[in-house]
Amino acid sequence: MIKKLTLLLLCLFGMTQAKAQEPSATPADTVKTWQTKGNASLLFNQSTFDNWLAGGENNISGTIGVNYDFNYKKDDITWDNKVIASYGIVKTRTSSFAKKTDDRLELNSLLGKKFKPDSRWYYSAFLNFKTQFTKGYEYGKDANGVEIRTEYTNFLSPAYLTFGPGILWKRDDNLKFNFAPATSKITFVDKNFTLPDEAYFGVKEGKSLRYELGAYASAYYKLDIMANVTFENILSLYSNYLEDPQNVDLDYQLNIVMKINKYLSTNLSFQTIYDDNAFQGFQIRQVFGVGANYGF
Repeated sequence: MIKKLTLLLLCLFGMTQAKAQEPSATPADTVKTWQTKGNASLLFNQSTFDNWLAGGENNISGTIGVNYDFNYKKDDITWDNKVIASYGIVKTRTSSFAKKTDDRLELNSLLGKKFKPDSRWYYSAFLNFKTQFTKGYEYGKDANGVEIRTEYTNFLSPAYLTFGPGILWKRDDNLKFNFAPATSKITFVDKNFTLPDEAYFGVKEGKSLRYELGAYASAYYKLDIMANVTFENILSLYSNYLEDPQNVDLDYQLNIVMKINKYLSTNLSFQTIYDDNAFQGFQIRQVFGVGANYGF
């Protein structure tokens, strides 16, 4: 896990360094075609209770995250790319295992070509890829009351690849909406984990993937609420034409960064997912903490 995270961070750092070393613009080309920006954060929390009558449990937790954009713009072409990666664990005194509090890797790419030079409308094509870094477990207790765990997910199990042509409306890098009416969605899993009745992320028992064709809509809105407080909203919706189109998959993310100074910030990450092939209800993830923050 550490090796994977280190490799990802080195790749992102390498891309930023490569952009930084590009020749400066000439008078005839004063607008940069590539714009890069990103944020790396490390949140840490530790609690200790000794003879504390009000109750409490010793614990230690940490989360590392990267949110990186590299966008291209020239003439009537725009190409926006975003990488979101995070991993967090918590260890309590009474638990036999360190448990994940966060684990995700997401890549987004959106290519657009303007209808006409002065338009905010584009012909578009997009790609979205999601998975996790390490194994995920279901926890329980054996007959003796000892905590046990059973592997349920892993890297690329599941993994989601979504792509298709569409129409994009874009005001700027901080506000855009894309609609793709003919979108392919492929769910990849380890076939050794699949369950009867498509109970494992909608994939049939003994198979390693599931194909869907449907409509996809996504929106991105980033704004500064006040000085040093940034809200980033990411929403995606998907309806599968081939099965239960009324059951719309939803994925909403809210990332809030409240800067204390150049290197310290308060970070809040909230995400909710509805996908009835994975779980009959809303999945909710929330991470909050004060930690080291570095913009690049």
